[in-house]
Amino acid sequence: MEPTAHTDIRALNEKIQAESAFIELIQVELGKAIIGQKYMVERLLLALLGQGHILLEGVPGLAKTLAITSLSKAIDVKFSRIQFTPDLLPADLIGTMIYNQAKNDFTVRRGPIFANFVLADEINRAPAKVQSALLEAMQERQVTIGQQTYPLESPFLVLATQNPIEQEGTYPLPEAQVDRFMLKVVVTYPSKEEERMIMRQNVNQERVNIQPVVSPEEILRARELVRMVYMDEKIEAYILDIVFATRNPDKYGLGKLKPLISYGGSPRASINLALAAKAYAFIKRRGYVIPEDVKAVCYDVMRHRVGITYEAEAENITSEMIISEILNKVEVP
Repeated sequence: MEPTAHTDIRALNEKIQAESAFIELIQVELGKAIIGQKYMVERLLLALLGQGHILLEGVPGLAKTLAITSLSKAIDVKFSRIQFTPDLLPADLIGTMIYNQAKNDFTVRRGPIFANFVLADEINRAPAKVQSALLEAMQERQVTIGQQTYPLESPFLVLATQNPIEQEGTYPLPEAQVDRFMLKVVVTYPSKEEERMIMRQNVNQERVNIQPVVSPEEILRARELVRMVYMDEKIEAYILDIVFATRNPDKYGLGKLKPLISYGGSPRASINLALAAKAYAFIKRRGYVIPEDVKAVCYDVMRHRVGITYEAEAENITSEMIISEILNKVEVP
């Protein structure tokens, strides 16, 4: 590497250390309302900085909704919550054309999707027609109502929660939609000590006021910086090896995985693994990506992009186990 490149990375490092100070402010502010769940909070920040959407999966009562509403207050952005139900219609989500009798014309009534942070609560309780209405907003950052297309405000982020699929009254999300989520985070139960604190806070009815500690403009600046985080070609090759090992495991000495994988990661897996690793480096206040960053985000980026076969299900093998096998086998740069 040329000396100038070293100088550039040093300068970028210093800039990122200065610009990423707000990460701590957000974490402290969210810590007032959310006890424990540090992993979930960090993943919400990864999605925010990596310009990706996030799907939180866990049983009810694990502060998924609370974390998302608290984050929107800490950043002072326009927030809307949509409770997904089996009778929800696409118009309830994106809006519709309303006839205005006075003007003898149709006017657009915008739906709750027109916000910076959209909380899709229990997303897997709504049927496919509603899910397809979300696709355009998630991918293109725009919404079409009638003949008109309306761009969505930036930053725009869909934060969805779902109960595990095996619970009653749920619809598994289509693969095309699941693939549009940058991260799928499995939220676990708090520890006994954390739960004691949660219980006390709720029994005593302690009111927590989340204050705005960062502006949307600072988030947009940080997003630009995240994309500037240096990623060596060896790290790029490492990411590609991980993704390609899910498609052709036999080429990586993982032939035993072939009958267990029904489909591997799409090109979005490579893109999001790179972006999430850069965002993780930014959160750790570094201007360059190391292999540990890729490993740290790999499960959340890949778990919903690796399909498992009936054979794998019969043997109780999960996509996480397959990702572990791949990470153990693929050579680390």
